[in-house]
Amino acid sequence: MQPEYGVRPGAVRMFLAGDSSVCTREASRAPMTGWGQVLPLFLTGEVEVVNCARAGASSKTFSERGRLDWILEQLRPGDYLVVSFGLIDHKPEPELRTEPFGDFQRHLRRFVDGARDRQAHPVLVSPHERWTFDAHGNLPRVFGEYPMAMRELAEQTSTPYINLYEQSLEWWTQLGPEQTRALFMYLEPGQYATYPEGMEDSTHLLPAGAIACARFVAHAMATRRIVPEHWAQDLDRESFPPEAMGWLDDATHQAVTRTRTKGTGSTL
Repeated sequence: MQPEYGVRPGAVRMFLAGDSSVCTREASRAPMTGWGQVLPLFLTGEVEVVNCARAGASSKTFSERGRLDWILEQLRPGDYLVVSFGLIDHKPEPELRTEPFGDFQRHLRRFVDGARDRQAHPVLVSPHERWTFDAHGNLPRVFGEYPMAMRELAEQTSTPYINLYEQSLEWWTQLGPEQTRALFMYLEPGQYATYPEGMEDSTHLLPAGAIACARFVAHAMATRRIVPEHWAQDLDRESFPPEAMGWLDDATHQAVTRTRTKGTGSTL
């Protein structure tokens, strides 16, 4: 099977498996941005990011519906598989939900073992926290058990673990409710043509929030030598132009979603 849509033969590839907090968004959903979408800003051309994350996917559905199988078919020795789930796994719907210290770990183990069976490098990344401030300015932990379960599995399997969850809690606490809110998809009516009626979304990030998360992930990978240090770039760069955000035109986005699975393209 020949790779397509940006998978360069011969390059070291970094495949991303995750949910909507990670995935690359189509232009019709801009300014919504996944951190995996902007991760290439902080990596040199020596590694190619192949973002296979899927909006609405849990670790369970991503695995069961053929998306992990597609990645495992592509992996070559020396490639990376970066895995970040939890955002959807905590939802109550039985077709999506996993229990943190049960089937969540079981599904994650399939990602880890599948990568290692192909002499690739698995990396686990916990999700960022949502905007969850209450009326008193407290920041409840919505996803807490899932990062704990991921960390436990990382320890059991000697897999590199990047704790984006704790980092986001630290950021959100330092920033406070209003400044944190400005990183999420809280949009006024008419502010963006793509959302004429506005938006109140406590889960998905604007470019500034996604860039902060991607910068942290890239920095952690380089400083902990999960990847060669010289692969990281622009970690101190303060801003990037909108055209660098990497939103896909809708047709390309649909094609990527349809082809990067061994199941049917419309499934999660």
